[in-house]
Amino acid sequence: MTTYAALLRGINVGGSRKLPMADLRTLLAGLGHTGVRTYLQSGQAVFTAGHGDEESLAAELTRAIEERFGFTVDVLVRDHAYLRAVAEACPFPAAELEARQLHVTYFSAPVGPGRFAEIDQAACLPEEFRLGDRALYLYAPDGLGRSRLAEALSRPRVNKGLIATTRNWNTVVKLVELTGP
Repeated sequence: MTTYAALLRGINVGGSRKLPMADLRTLLAGLGHTGVRTYLQSGQAVFTAGHGDEESLAAELTRAIEERFGFTVDVLVRDHAYLRAVAEACPFPAAELEARQLHVTYFSAPVGPGRFAEIDQAACLPEEFRLGDRALYLYAPDGLGRSRLAEALSRPRVNKGLIATTRNWNTVVKLVELTGP
């Protein structure tokens, strides 16, 4: 049995694509998963599965949400070891920063620097980003809402062909904790 976190993109934001967390828990349990918990209202669920891998579990949950709620949601599933490795590999001094200043974007596949070549990082300083394994670390000292770099990084042509979903540092750390032994 492996414990995973499901990261759902773009639900319960701005009044559209409502997916109550109680319903998500019920849906995951109905798929045969155990130890189902949710975190916040913005699309994080933790569960234990005895079958599948990250991709098949994400596809299974995506289909189930569409069948039950009538809309498509991009889903990434990551296990505890991966989530812990992402947190431990943070290139920024997380302990010295406010959680609102540090974010991780999780991607459905590895990304290389060429994908971000058009972004003028110098024009966005002191904001910075660094690439990790299927992850991007973003330092935005004034928060995500005011970040010019976050806006550039979220453009459809930058993320073309990928599922990408961003979480603040508090959520990154909490998911490591919730999926841990």
